[in-house]
This record gives sequence, C-alpha cells and structure tokens, in this order.
Amino acid sequence: MIFLFIIFSSNTNGESGLSFHDKSLITIPPSVKDTIVEDTIKLPYPFRDDSNPYSQETQSSPLYMPNPSNIETEVEYDPVTGEYIITRKIGGFNYRNPSSMTLKEYRNQSRKNSISNYWSQQQKANGGSQGESFLNKYLNPKLNVNIKGFDKIFGSNVIDIKPQGSAELIFGINISKIENPTLPIKLQRSTTFDFDMKIQMGVTGNIGDKMKVGINYNTEATFDFENQTTLSYTGDEDELIQSIEAGNVSLPLTGTLITGSQSLFGVKTALQFGKLRVTSVFSQQKSESSVIEVEGGAQVSDFEFRVDEYESNRHFFLAHYFKDNYDRALQNLPVINTGVNITRVEVWVTNKSGNFDDSRNIIGFMDLAENQANIYAEGLIHQNPSSVINPYNDLNNLYDLMNTSYLGIRDINQITSTLAPLAESDNFVPIIDYAKVENARLLTSSEYEINNKLGYISIIAPLNDDEVLAVAYEYTISGRVYTVGEFSNSGVNAPATLILKMLKGPALLPQIPSWDLMMKNVYSIGSYRINNEDFILDI
Repeated sequence: MIFLFIIFSSNTNGESGLSFHDKSLITIPPSVKDTIVEDTIKLPYPFRDDSNPYSQETQSSPLYMPNPSNIETEVEYDPVTGEYIITRKIGGFNYRNPSSMTLKEYRNQSRKNSISNYWSQQQKANGGSQGESFLNKYLNPKLNVNIKGFDKIFGSNVIDIKPQGSAELIFGINISKIENPTLPIKLQRSTTFDFDMKIQMGVTGNIGDKMKVGINYNTEATFDFENQTTLSYTGDEDELIQSIEAGNVSLPLTGTLITGSQSLFGVKTALQFGKLRVTSVFSQQKSESSVIEVEGGAQVSDFEFRVDEYESNRHFFLAHYFKDNYDRALQNLPVINTGVNITRVEVWVTNKSGNFDDSRNIIGFMDLAENQANIYAEGLIHQNPSSVINPYNDLNNLYDLMNTSYLGIRDINQITSTLAPLAESDNFVPIIDYAKVENARLLTSSEYEINNKLGYISIIAPLNDDEVLAVAYEYTISGRVYTVGEFSNSGVNAPATLILKMLKGPALLPQIPSWDLMMKNVYSIGSYRINNEDFILDI
C-alpha cells in the first residue's frame, strides 16, 4: 500500500505549486528498486583487466595482442590533491576513465618500469629479442664465457650451439603362433620384445669465431659415410696453428706419385713455421680404392672374394648322382662328357606370394631316388637290387613304400599322423627326412634355369632359409627315360598330394645329405657382359 500526502500551498507571489516536503513518507516496493546484476558470463579465454595503465607489464600469452600505437597515456600532477592523474586517450577522446596514483605509488611504479627497460635492452644487446620463441630462448642459447684468455684462443666469448632433428622410440611385443603339428607345442608360440629407434639429429655450432662443430647422425642412413662428425679450429694467418680438424677428415694431395685418401676418421693438423707448412693426419681409413684399366675399349677389373661368399639358396643339384659326376663331366671342356639330357622338370616352392593359380599339396622326401651311399634313413630305406645307379623313383624302396603301406600321405591333413609311427621306430622325422607343403607354388620357366647336361637348377630369386624346394624331373640316358617324383599331370589329381624329390627342406643343416645338394661354387662378381677370352680365375 502506498500513502501519498499532497499539500497545496500558496506563496507570497500568489503562485500555487506542488512540492514534496517529506520524502521519507514515500515508500517504494522492493520489486521497483534498481538492482545491480553481476556479469556471470565466463569467457573461453579470460583476460586480466589492466587496472594500472602506467604499468609496462604485459600478459605472457601470445593470444593477447599489445595495445595499438594510437593509444596515448598521459600523466599529470594535481597540486590540489597531491596525486598523479593518468589518462588514456585515442586522439582527443578518453576511452577509459582516468585513474590516480599517490606520490609513493608513482615512484614505485616508475622504478619497476626502469628496471624492466634495462633488462630488455640487455637482452637485445646479447642477440635476443622480446618476441623470440621458447625453443630459441632455452634450447638454442648463446652463452657468454667470462674466462680470462678465452677470447684470445677462440676469437670471442660467445658459444652458439644449435641442435635440430627428431628421435623416435618404438616399443612393442610380438606374439606369433604357428599351428604346425610338426613342431613341438612350445615352439608353436613365441613372444619377442620389439624395440626400434629412429634418430635424425644434426648439430651445428660455433665456439667463438675460430672453432666450428658439425654432427650429422641418421640411424636410417644407407651408407656409413652419410653420418658425419667434424670439429674444426681455424687460426689466423699469422698464427702457428693454422687448422685442427677432428672426426671425418681427408688428405687430398696434388701430386700423382702419391695419391691422397678420402673418408678418414681421425685428427688432422696444419701448422705453419714461417714459409714452411706441415700437414699431418692420424686417422683410420674407412674407404677402399679401386683401379680400373681400359684396354681396347673394354674395362679390365680385378675381383677378390672369400670362399664362403658363394650364392646360397640359389643353385642345387637334382640328385647326388649329378654332384658326384660333376667334376668328371667337366674334365674335357668345352666338351661336357655326360650322356644325360633332362627333358622335363617341375619346380615347387613354398607359396608366400598369395597366388594359388598353379598350386598343389606336395610332400618332398630327401632320400627319394638316392642310392645306398646317400640314403639318410638307413633303418627304413634301402636300395633295390639293380645294376642302374642313376636316380629314378624305384632306385630304392621309398616310393613303393609310400604308395603301398602309407597311402594316407595322399591327404595333406593325414601326413603327420600317418608317418608319426616312423619317427619312433626308424627315426624318420619331419623337416629333416620329409616336408609337406600345402598349396605349394609351381615356378614358371622364367623363374629358374636348368642345366640339362650337368643336372643342376638355378633359382632366379634366392630362397629363404625356411622355404622348401622340391622337384619332379624326367631325363634320358642312352635312350632310356627315367623319372624322379610325380608331375602335376601324371595322374595324381588334386587335392591329392604329389610325391617329389626334396632338394631343400625347412632346415638345411650340414649334417644331412641335402646340404651337399646346394652348390657352393657359384659366386656373383656384380658385373655383366664379361668377355671370357681374357677371363682369369685364380683359386
């Protein structure tokens, strides 16, 4: 309820009017009163209001831009109040309310501003800037060494080291499981710790004006010479020490009698005694030099190899018979003294290409078509009575034994269970005596080369250590045809397993006869179009 008292009165001039004599009698309800509402909006990037316009402190975040240049700060002293009035203007307009400071506050703030300006000038004098990044400021610092005599040796007191690059560490665990029934259960599952490191680092720096540092290191470099480390000191022209180099150095010589060396790792010094200059190197040579002679437009080169640098897992004899007669057949070169002529061959390998167009299930036997001297499983296999000693399926009883007593091998899934009893009774074990390959791949004629006379095969691409190589071939001697293994079109239809001659098993060990089938007399010299007229081989 509102009570309003109105009093009419007249003044001396006879004028009438309306006046409020007792303002306390006017009551206003709370709902009508003005209220101050606080700002509850939260900014995503809050900022601190600059309550002291005279301060030179700025907010550290680069998101906050500095004040524009058209904002001017004016300071005036008010003698009445004894305070300093600070105003900020854009042109002639005050864009903020003036603020005041007492004499004591003004002196303290002026002192802080002077100290801040001093350190800013010192930073600029040392090569820094207020806008430099954190990395340049703390990771690439320029150090001033205040050691007596340091500048006389290195030219100045400044040390500037600039590292750059990246480092990557990879940790992991590899768990693999191979469901191969021929392997023990413990070997079917393997766990290995995988650790890999990739570093690409470069360091350049100067120690004074005379010494330079350079390091370039990359763990994935193709060649070792790509990783360079150098430390060089260069003296003035009138100094005794002209230069000192450590790390990767070289010694080039202008003469032809004694040639210089490249890719050296050590220490190189250059000294000057008046008009005498002395250059010395104490290093290890990391390079090799070769001499190429050209005669009649052809290049003459010397090659040197160790005996164990032969091409492994590429060249194989088809049987021990061909290995035993290899030297005899080559006694009267260029005539090859052998009556063998291989007319047909099929080569099967472990299928790792994912191509199953020409694939079959196979089983390879090491002792297939071998004579008694080269049979490994002597307790189970023996040579059949015959005057023929060259290889064929019935040279021993292995082929007939598998086709009569162990027909289960025709099913790839029953090979292990069918031949398992032989492991206990006759030590006839998988991987060594035989190996089964599911979906083996038939090589095309462009993937291998066959020597029809000497009886060996050369694979274009070397096999891996765990791959199986098995063959079936047909040849003639004195007009008679002999067959080793079974061809894919010989009547054994898929998915039945083919019986083949195993030249290489998953484990090629020196203790087993198949080790001798791999040829160890073929070497690659890395050259092409060799002229055999002037070719000389010294062993």
